[in-house]
Amino acid sequence: MKFGHFFYPMTLDTGDDAQAIDDCVYETELVENLGLDAIWLAEHHFIGEVAYGDPMVFAGVVAARTKRIELGFGILEMALHHPVRVAVQTALLDHLTQGRLIVGTGRGSNYNAFEYTGFGTSVDLGKEMLDEAEDLMIKAWTTENVEHNGHYWQVAFPAVRPRPYQKPHPRLARACISEDSVVEMARIGRPILISNRSTSAAARTLSLYRDTMFESGFNEEQVEQAMDQVWVWRECYLAETDDQALEEWLGPFERASEYVAEKRVSLKPPEVYVPTPPPPLSKEAYGEVPNPDASELFVGSPKRVSELIAMLRDVGGRNLMLTHRGLPTREQSTTYLKLLSEKVMPKFH
Repeated sequence: MKFGHFFYPMTLDTGDDAQAIDDCVYETELVENLGLDAIWLAEHHFIGEVAYGDPMVFAGVVAARTKRIELGFGILEMALHHPVRVAVQTALLDHLTQGRLIVGTGRGSNYNAFEYTGFGTSVDLGKEMLDEAEDLMIKAWTTENVEHNGHYWQVAFPAVRPRPYQKPHPRLARACISEDSVVEMARIGRPILISNRSTSAAARTLSLYRDTMFESGFNEEQVEQAMDQVWVWRECYLAETDDQALEEWLGPFERASEYVAEKRVSLKPPEVYVPTPPPPLSKEAYGEVPNPDASELFVGSPKRVSELIAMLRDVGGRNLMLTHRGLPTREQSTTYLKLLSEKVMPKFH
């Protein structure tokens, strides 16, 4: 299995942004030195859901401070960017990382409709534009004398420079929430990024993806290659004991989740419906043995978190995007990452 550290630092006050950004810079070098396999960057705007805001700029910091670790976007909100600009920026990042780049994209959701309004667009329009945006981005990476006359973009240019380091282009992945999206990506063999709330739900998604690839005519080798590039997102935090981890993590996570949920509703466009996500499980809901059907976070002692990861591995999970949401202190985060590296990862690498 591969282990990725997902920078998703949530700040409830603008005065906390600088510290959150500094902590991410610090952890960039820490996770590389501890032997993790990937750093993932999110994109969210305006309310501190992701304190650094612009993942493309922050990716330059990661590229400059690392030599080995993979760098992934989880995800770029393509509706907020011009695809040719993204092609240029990611081609450069691909060179700066010498081919360590993974470009994750997504359709967006009603949860963050206010972000799209802030950039003068909408979630629905973003969903409609994504396929053309990806097609134009790939064309820009791989083609010379580009002429594109699409529904949303009409462009012509000689070539993107620099050309990508990876050939024919950087690895792509699509964030998928619905089964329809999983099936759509499986039919073209595109790796996916998923965030199921339980191990059982992840098992169903992974099986659907794999089965659809076979049904679409891909052979065993192609399916295995795609499965090797599927990443599963989970909240994760470790301490020496289950009680300590749950005490240190759940309170801040509950407060941050409530803050984001309130902002999503209060800032949404009036015509958009924002569903209410289920709250995080309470401490009392965590039994002595992990429950594959429950929405348990990967929070606890190294023993408990190892058991949760083993359950996911056994249903087909191969790569983890793990985030503590930037909520612990730097000291707590350093302890967590060392425990992950020393007491959990060796069981699965």
